[in-house]
Parts: sequence; C-alpha cells; structure tokens
Amino acid sequence: MADSTIKTETVVVDEAKSSLSDLWKKEDYWAIWLGFALLLAGLAIFMPRQPEGMQEVFNTSNAIMKQEAAKAPFKTVAFIEAQDAKEKIKARSQNFAKDLAAVMSKPKGWTTNPLDAFIMTQEQADAKNAAAKPKYEAAKVTAVTAKAAAITAENAAAAAGFANTELNSVAEKKIDDWRRANAKESSAKKKTKNKPFNLFPSLFGMFVATGLLFSIGIYFMGGSVTGFLKGFTAVFAVSILAYVFAGQATAKHYGIGYAAWAIAIGMIIANTVGTPNWVKPALQVEFFIKTGLVLLGAEVLFNKIVAIGVPGIFVAWFVTPTVLITTFWFGQKVLKMESKTLNMVIASDMSVCGTSAAIAAAAACRAKKEELTLAIGLSLVFTSIMMIVMPAVIKATGMPYILGGAWMGGTIDATGAVAAAGAFLSEKALYVAATIKMIQNVLIGVTAFGIAVYWTMKVEPKETGNKVGWMEIWHRFPKFVLGFLAASVFFSFLYTQIGPDAGFTMIDNGVLRGFTKTCRGWFFCFSFAAIGLATNFRELAHYFKGGKPFILYVCGQSLNLVLTLGMAYIMFYLVFPEITAAI
Repeated sequence: MADSTIKTETVVVDEAKSSLSDLWKKEDYWAIWLGFALLLAGLAIFMPRQPEGMQEVFNTSNAIMKQEAAKAPFKTVAFIEAQDAKEKIKARSQNFAKDLAAVMSKPKGWTTNPLDAFIMTQEQADAKNAAAKPKYEAAKVTAVTAKAAAITAENAAAAAGFANTELNSVAEKKIDDWRRANAKESSAKKKTKNKPFNLFPSLFGMFVATGLLFSIGIYFMGGSVTGFLKGFTAVFAVSILAYVFAGQATAKHYGIGYAAWAIAIGMIIANTVGTPNWVKPALQVEFFIKTGLVLLGAEVLFNKIVAIGVPGIFVAWFVTPTVLITTFWFGQKVLKMESKTLNMVIASDMSVCGTSAAIAAAAACRAKKEELTLAIGLSLVFTSIMMIVMPAVIKATGMPYILGGAWMGGTIDATGAVAAAGAFLSEKALYVAATIKMIQNVLIGVTAFGIAVYWTMKVEPKETGNKVGWMEIWHRFPKFVLGFLAASVFFSFLYTQIGPDAGFTMIDNGVLRGFTKTCRGWFFCFSFAAIGLATNFRELAHYFKGGKPFILYVCGQSLNLVLTLGMAYIMFYLVFPEITAAI
C-alpha cells in the first residue's frame, strides 16, 4: 500500500504544487529544454546541407517505381533498385556528418582484446579489411546469382501477364531471397572498409559536453554543479564499460545490450565496495532518461504510423491497454500485491514499451525509486530472452514474417531489441516490428495521463480518506511527456512538409540518426548506469516476497503474447489483407 508520509526523495516525482518557476527549477522542464536544444541544434546542422543530386535521384527513382507498380502486383527488381537508390541518399553519409559521428562515437566492437574498442591502427585496419575481403567477394557472387534468379522468376511471372498466382509467389520469394543476399553483401562490404581510429580524445570530449549540458539543469534546479561533475566521472566510466562489454562479439551475438551491462556493472559496484558518496549527486536517473525520452519523441513520426495503418494501430492500441489493465487487476485481486505502485509500474513496463513507460508510470503514481529499478530489471531480463527466442519460434513454426514482426513489435519491450529481433527474420519483419513499436510508444503519454487520473481520483482518496482535486492531475502528470509529444508532433509536421523522400534523407537519416539518436543512446546509458549504482539488493529484497513481481511479469507477458499474436493475425490477414500485401 502506498505510504502518504513517504519522504519525497524516495519517489520518482514529488506531490507538489505548480508555479511559474517550475519552468526553470524542475527536472521535467529541464529535460524538455535540453532535449529541444539538441533537436534544434540537429536541425541547424543538417537541414541547410542537402546531399548533392538528391532531388534528381528522387525524381528518377519515383518515375521508375510508379511505372513498375502499375505493371506488377508485387515489388519488382527494378522497383526495389529504384527504392534502394533513394534510400542510399542519406544526409548522415556526408563528410561533415561522418566527422560529427566520429566525435560522438561510442566504443566499437571487439572480440578478444578490449583495447580494440578504442583504438585501431592503419595496420590493423588493413589486416581486417584483407581478412574480410574473401567473405565479401563470396557474398557479392551470391547476390549476383540471387538477382539473376529473381529476374528469371519475375520474367516468368511477366510472361503470364502476372495472372498466375503461383508464378507471382515464386517471383516474390526469389526477390526476397535476393534482398537478403543484398543485405548480406552490404554488411560484408562494410567490414572491408575499416579505417584507423582513436576514440580516447572524442570520448573525453563527449564526457565534457554531456557533463556540461546536464550541469546547466543541475545549476538552475539548485544542485551542486561541482558535486555533479565529480560524480559524473563515475557514471560516464560505467557507461563506457557497458558499451565495451556490449560490443564484445559473444555478448553481441546473444543480444546482451548496453542497458543490461550498465545496470549489472553498477549493481556489482553498489553491492560490493559500495557506491561512494561523492558519486551520488550524479545519479540523476530520471533527468538523464527523461531528456532521452524527449529526443525519442522526435523519432515517433506519424507518417510511420500511417504507413502500417489500421492493423498496426489495433495491434498496439487495443492490446496494450487491455494487457495493462488486466495485469494490474491480476496483481491486486489474485496475487494480492501489497504495493499498488509496484504493480502499476511493472504492468506499464511490460505492456507498453519497457523502461520509457516505466519511468512515466512511476512518475504518475509516485512509485518508489527502488520499485522503478525492480521493474526495469525484470524488463531487461525478459527482453534479452524474448529477442532471441521469439525469432527462433517464428522460424521453427513457419509463421509469416509480417505476422512475426507484428507479434514481436507488440510484445518485446525495448525498441532496439525489437529492431534486432526483426532483423533476424527479414527486412519486412524488421519494418513491421519497428513501426508497431513506434505506434506503441505513442501510448507513453496516454498511459501517464490515465495513471495520473486514476491515482488521484481513485487510489489515493481510498487509501488516505482525503479527496484529491482535479488540479492534482496536472501536478502529478509527468511534464516531460509533453516534450515527448511536442517533439513527435513537430517532427511529424516537418516530415510531412518536406515530403517522405526528403524526410527520410534529411530527418530520419540526418537529424535523428546522424545526431539526436546517438545522444539519446548515451543519455539512456547514463540512466542505466545510475540505476545500477543506486541499487542495493538488501533494499529490493522485500519486494520479491513470495516471488510476486516475477509471477506478475510472467503472467502479464504471457497474456500479452497471446493477445498480440491473435490480434495481429486477425488484423493483418483476415480484416486488412490488402495492407499486408502492399508491405
């Protein structure tokens, strides 16, 4: 049961009154200001610099795609090559963008020597390129052979006037095989393009830049800038270690990402030698991740939602609230969980989109910080398992990849894990999975508002006997969500104004992937490192009493898996098969 006398520093968001000074004194608003400062900086860097010949490529490719779409009931080889030509035009591929990416780079991948994550000499680069060349040459031959088979199958279908469904199906399969072979060739080619690097100067620069960025908010919120920067050295160091371990070949193969490593390393420190007091002023878990979530809002573009259409919206927006409400009810009525806030944070984390939703839900219901840590820990464990197991199950059962992508997009918690799992199957699966996860991400704000209303109108009056006014919903509502929504609306509008082709080149593959997405990754890593460093197992032990949090997560996720699969099949294959055919 929630404790109305709880000290405010132990909860994610205090129950406070609002005033004009909140705009420059409160964490949520500073997350918005810093997030938008970075988004505007990204626009200023990328938008004035269009890749040379961009519009000409778009015009030529679009003409070919229009012609091919009118000719065949599926995407032909010529259609896909024209589409690929457009997608190769990326603002982040320009020299200035590559220089910027190098400055912001996280540690690289490595196999046996962790120093390889930071330094590569010209000699090492040449050796790696030479070693990778035979595999690239073989992949190139395979791609050429696959393309020839695709063209032959397409010509056979064309000879029948595209009226023979069996020939059309064979052509589609051969074209899909060629696209996979192309992707493998592209991946193999990248491994022959290694260049020497030394990340130590850029990592130091990143430490200074991010430390000073968050220090601005710390200063205006009344914190000690000196104390924060001193402790931030430890947070940044743990984040570097997390990226290094995540980049190790075996860890990467099994999908153990930086989030799990950051929390694990932090927890080991906190529960062995103990987190030093001088580090604690920098454990700004919510400040880091809320700023990252504002940046995430810019990545939730409405055009992506429209692209999947109604079936994707049903999968994400019908199943998600159903699972959230059912899981919360199950925790209260069946498991009899003592902490309603822990119950709600786990239900939101598992049903919506993992860490991001957990932060918003915890702020809306004033959950304890250790409850938030526990929910995030459960989410990371199950995410790591599901991103490996689900693609294997989909392949073993022969499930259509679009259905499998929708299933994974609606159930795996983290956006990055969803993309990785989708990539195990096919490009279509990746596209569907990532888009449905983006549609689901929109519910972060809706969920936070709903929880704030429910908690202030129903839960707290019942527990304390005191009525809570409607204004308390505003006081309780996590304001950073407004920044998330504003970023989404603004970038969606901008994307629409400049058109989908320029939007993909300049925004998707410029401002976002070339700048702000990298920043978001660092901020999330800081937050996970801070969570680990602030977590003491002795303080969490009583929350695992009877294994109820674990049982709640397993049961809720099981329901989520069943409902999402059922809804995805109904929507994509029974109600809207024409949308599925066009993907």
